[in-house]
Amino acid sequence: MDTDLGDPSLYAAGMPYDLFAQLRRKGPVHWNPPAQDRGGFWAVLGFEEILAVSKQSDLFSSARENGGHRIFDENEAGLAGAGDSGIGVPFISRDPPIHTQYRKFVVPALSPGRLEGIETRIAARVEALLAGVPLNEIIDILPCFTVPLPLLTLAELLGVPSDMWRDLHRWTDAFIGEDDPDFRQSPEAMQQVVGEFFGFCQALFESRRAEPTRDLASLLANSEIGGEPVPFADFVGNLVLALVGGNETTRNTLNHSMIAFAREPAQWQMIRDNPDLLPGAVKEMVRHASAVIHMRRTAMRDTELGGQAIRKGDRVVMFYPAGNRDAAAFSDPDRFDITRQVRQHVAFGAGAHVCVGSRLAEMQLRVAFGHLARHVSRFEIVSQPQRVRSAFINGFKKLEVRLVG
Repeated sequence: MDTDLGDPSLYAAGMPYDLFAQLRRKGPVHWNPPAQDRGGFWAVLGFEEILAVSKQSDLFSSARENGGHRIFDENEAGLAGAGDSGIGVPFISRDPPIHTQYRKFVVPALSPGRLEGIETRIAARVEALLAGVPLNEIIDILPCFTVPLPLLTLAELLGVPSDMWRDLHRWTDAFIGEDDPDFRQSPEAMQQVVGEFFGFCQALFESRRAEPTRDLASLLANSEIGGEPVPFADFVGNLVLALVGGNETTRNTLNHSMIAFAREPAQWQMIRDNPDLLPGAVKEMVRHASAVIHMRRTAMRDTELGGQAIRKGDRVVMFYPAGNRDAAAFSDPDRFDITRQVRQHVAFGAGAHVCVGSRLAEMQLRVAFGHLARHVSRFEIVSQPQRVRSAFINGFKKLEVRLVG
């Protein structure tokens, strides 16, 4: 194949769905040759093949010592692709059984049942944010709604002041933005961000070790893995994971869905007429948006996948937007259809590493669009959205819209 699917410039104008489909017609797995800054990899574009990789963590490793979960070698470039920053290993870059031990701590803490009253609090945040969003005017929806909403929820989960959401946002952009000059302006600027974040993490770690509470930060600080307390560096790595995982999917699914509803106003009218459609509609929103572009694994032994011979040590990179538009799994896959019965998608991953916060993300989307449906008759996109230059996050830096009342 001539096109490098690891090139962030490929995604600057949007997902190359036509290219994914063209490649997938030749087969669900393709060899992507080495680039100047990294080795080659097997690009997994088929839905069933992504599930196969995701469900065999003994065969396809995400452990940092084997390269990690990103397209670059995490054991060489670090978690954020910024070299040795001292950030430890997040549990997304662990294989079972260690990964499973972390999940036993985290998954119960993020269940809606454990988070008593959180839907009511999310609804209150939605209403408060929408009160500051003018109707019938051109606005950038990111800073006034789609960015703060999931970060305010994350602040609650971590037990930190709500006004910290702006710092959490700035740090998140730096950690995921290794290919965007707006987010990685210089090594010195990145070093400053890491220093700020380490200071925040140190204070949080010490306070939660001294006086544990029921928040997520306390659980991460006081976890014991293999009978040993989690080291501070790994606590930092897991907070980076919480930052990115806790808001990027929700934020960008909100953005993508507003664009989709602007293009398909009849779909939005269906929501307004029947809000009971929202639980199913949210699954379609997440599938259609596919806010995370890739996750990487490393083959631990020779195998076969999608008709290709995979060798031990090969990089295997799953492209979730491609899998979620696979016609073999979804009829008319490019169509945005809130009545679609989505039994399974891969926007949250699958298998042992499926996103631990997926139910909370779906709740925020359902609440947000439920409240928007009471105020907004239609969405209008008034300029070309500005996208993050990234082969990792299918996201936006600016989205000018008019919310018509």
